[in-house]
Amino acid sequence: MSAATRRPAPPEAAATAGAARAPGHATESPPADLVEVGRVIDAYGIRGWIKVAPFNDPEDSVLRTSRRWWLPDGSRLDVDRVRVHGATIVAHPAGSVDRDGAERLKGLTLRVSRADFPSGGQDEVYWIDLVGCRVCSPGGMALGVVRAVHDYGAHPILLLQDDAGRERMIPFVSQWIVEVDVAGRRIVADWDPEF
Repeated sequence: MSAATRRPAPPEAAATAGAARAPGHATESPPADLVEVGRVIDAYGIRGWIKVAPFNDPEDSVLRTSRRWWLPDGSRLDVDRVRVHGATIVAHPAGSVDRDGAERLKGLTLRVSRADFPSGGQDEVYWIDLVGCRVCSPGGMALGVVRAVHDYGAHPILLLQDDAGRERMIPFVSQWIVEVDVAGRRIVADWDPEF
């Protein structure tokens, strides 16, 4: 699969792009389903490329396939070329012609529409889809709502908060998780409600 899906902008387009804003920016309302997926850590080279630290394995990052990225201010950053570079991703914002333009993006987080994520395989879910799911025991007792998913190395951990504001953590492993119904926003966990 080619790293580039579009040709770079012609020189005349690059010269006019971003006169009033950073290279690659487009004006459009951001989608409501944005997910933070990485951060610009530096400029890369002298031709306007940026270096990105993805929040997951760069080989699996949605940043490799999505060409519309969103910045914290709600502006869209179009990219025309992307490739994996070690533990990072390097990308070329459309219309970016020099290092100065790329350096203006340093430190910004990058978001992508959830709709741009590839489909998961059977028995695979994106962690972002678990946030907001109600968790109950096999007997139907409410355990809380997933507020976050953390990975401390051994396996993912669901951080739940119940109606009283108490938090609990449940390992997201088959030993404890009986059922995941993302469409129904429900998870069944074989977990002691007192723990």
